[in-house]
Amino acid sequence: MSAPDPDCDALIIGAGFSGIYLLHRLRQAGFRTRLIDAAAEPGGIWYWNCYPGARVDSHVPIYEFSLPELWRDWTWSERFPGGGELRRYFRYVCEKLELWPDMDMGTRVSGARFDAESDVWRVDTAQGQQISARFLLPCAGFAAKCYTPDIAGLETFAGERHHTAHWPQDGLPLAGKRVAIIGTGASGVQVAQEAARDAAQLTLFQRTPILALPMQQQPLSLEQQAQEKAAYPTIFARRQTSNGGFDADRMEISALDVDAVERIATFERLWRAGGLRFWYNNFADLLTDERANRFAYDFWREKVRARIADPLLHEALAPMEPPHPFGTKRPSLEQNYYEIFAQDNVSLVDLKRDPIERVVPSGIETASGLIECDIIVFATGFDAGSGGLIDMNLLGTEGFNLGDAWKDGVRAYLGNSVSGFPNMLFHYGPLSPSGFSNGPTAAELQGDWTTDFLAHLRSEGITRFEPDPAAEREWTDMVEQIGAMTLFPKAKSWYMGDNIPGKKRQLINFPSVSTYAQICADVAANGYRGFGLVS
Repeated sequence: MSAPDPDCDALIIGAGFSGIYLLHRLRQAGFRTRLIDAAAEPGGIWYWNCYPGARVDSHVPIYEFSLPELWRDWTWSERFPGGGELRRYFRYVCEKLELWPDMDMGTRVSGARFDAESDVWRVDTAQGQQISARFLLPCAGFAAKCYTPDIAGLETFAGERHHTAHWPQDGLPLAGKRVAIIGTGASGVQVAQEAARDAAQLTLFQRTPILALPMQQQPLSLEQQAQEKAAYPTIFARRQTSNGGFDADRMEISALDVDAVERIATFERLWRAGGLRFWYNNFADLLTDERANRFAYDFWREKVRARIADPLLHEALAPMEPPHPFGTKRPSLEQNYYEIFAQDNVSLVDLKRDPIERVVPSGIETASGLIECDIIVFATGFDAGSGGLIDMNLLGTEGFNLGDAWKDGVRAYLGNSVSGFPNMLFHYGPLSPSGFSNGPTAAELQGDWTTDFLAHLRSEGITRFEPDPAAEREWTDMVEQIGAMTLFPKAKSWYMGDNIPGKKRQLINFPSVSTYAQICADVAANGYRGFGLVS
C-alpha cells in the first residue's frame, strides 16, 4: 500500500519578499503550495520592524518586484519608502496576485523533521497543526532572529524595553520620555532621528561609530513615476547583473589610478546622489585595497565632521583613524543624524570609554554613573543568516537538528541547501548574496531558480534531492576564500558573525549577485550538478 500524498508539494515558511515571490512562481508552475508565517500580516521584516523611522535603504524602483502587473499600477510616495508604505505594498501584492487563499498567517513553526521512508517533511506548528510537504522552503530572511545582549539587572528595569525588531504593533509614544538607545546601527540611527524631535532626553549608547551615508530623501510625484516607468524593465534586468542587486555597479577603475582632483570629484558625485551609491558605485578597489578604502574614509570623515556642531564629538562620531575599513559594515542611511547631537536633549555615551555595568529600575548604570530613562531601545541587531533557520528546530536524516549541523560554522551548497537535510531549500539565507543584496533582487533570482529546479524534479519523477557533502564543502570554502580577498574580515561585523557571542567567525554572505546568478545558472545547465537526485 503506497503512502498517502503529502498535504502539499511545497511548504513555504515566511511571507517576506522571498516567500511571497516563491508562492506566486510555484503556483504558476502548477505546484500545490502553501505558505505559513508567524506574523499577522505579510511583509517579513517589514511587519516586525514597525519602530519609528523604519525605512528601506534601497531606492525606488529597486526595492519592489519586477512583475509588470505589479509596478504598472503601484506608486510610491518617496524615494526611500517607510515601513508603513511597505506593509501596504505587501497587502497590494497579495491581493493583486490572488495569493491569500494559500497563505496561513499567524502560524508559527515549532519543529519539522524529514521522514526518510516517504521523502516528506512533517512540520509542526505552535497552533497544533501538522503539515506534510514534499519540499520544505524556509524563507525566514537573514534577520529573523534578533539579538539582545545579556546585561546584568535588565529584568529589574521599571520602564519599557523593546528590541527594534519586536516593537509594539500599536506603537510606543516617545514624546516627553527619557529614551535610551543601545546600538547605533541602521535601526538605532532611524529611531534616534525620530526620538530626537520630542523626547525629553535621548541618550545613545555607541560601541562603534556608524559610518552612515546621506539618504538624500525626496518625495515622488505620480507624474514623475509615470515618466520613469518606461525604464523599469531595463532597471530590473540590471539588478541581477550587478554585484549588489542595484541599478549600477562599482566602477572599473582603481582609486589609485586617478589623481586627487578626479578622485574627490567622483566622491562628490556619489555623495550628492545619495543612498548607497557611495558604497556600491564607487571605485573598483574600494573593498579590496586599504589605500583606496582610506581615501573614501577620509572623504566621509571630513563631510561628517563639517556637520557635527560640537568639536568635542568629532572624534567619537567621525574619528581620525577609521574604526574599520569603510563599507565592510553595510552603511546605514541617515537624514539628519549628525545634526541631532547639537540639541540639548541629545547626548552620546561612548561604550569603549564608559561601558554599561548594569541596568537598575530607574535606568542604566555606566562606569561614570546612572543615566535615568523611561524607555530602553535595543538596536542591537540580529543573529544574521543562520539564527532564524536554527530556531525552527529542523531535524534531518541523521536525527540531529540544523543547529547541530552548524555548530562549527555555517555550511551550505549554493547558499540554499544543506547535506543531511533532503528536499529543503532556504532562501535569502547564509552563504547566498542576501546581506550584500536587497530583498526583491535575491527573492526573484532564487525563486526562479527553485521553481525551475522543482519543475525539473517533477518532470523526471524525482522525489528526493540532497546536496553532495563535497559540493557543500567546496561552496563553503569558496565563500571564505573570496572573503579573504576583500577587506571584510578586517571588520568586526554581522557580516562576519562577530556580533553574536560564541558564533564562528566567517563571512556569511556570497559577495556578488551577478556571479552567484551565473554559478546557479551553470549548475542548472549541467543537470543540477552537486545534488544527489533519487527517484
